[in-house]
Amino acid sequence: MDFRELSWSGSEKKVARRAYDAAVEVALARIMAEFKDKASAVATPAEMWEVEDYLRGKRREFDDMFDYRYSQLLFVFPHLIQAGYLNESALAGLAQDKLESIRETLAFFAKRSVQA
Repeated sequence: MDFRELSWSGSEKKVARRAYDAAVEVALARIMAEFKDKASAVATPAEMWEVEDYLRGKRREFDDMFDYRYSQLLFVFPHLIQAGYLNESALAGLAQDKLESIRETLAFFAKRSVQA
């Protein structure tokens, strides 16, 4: 399947956008909660800079994981599911071939984690 040539119907685009936006909210809420915990425990300037380093790292992870280009969504959604930011049921309404591609990637991740 050539993901760059993949066609998305109007209804699939709506499903994808809702699922993506929900995952963004979950991810940001988790990062915010972790940040607040870390920031409230800061007692020294060195610990303050550690919180900054933590945030910078989380920002990079976030930017690497979240990419709403249609050519990338079939790679992005499995990562979001694996990270716990998205439930596969939120993707109901996508074409069967897209769901199968996402499930195949998830199976690959599962197989890889068992081997590791």
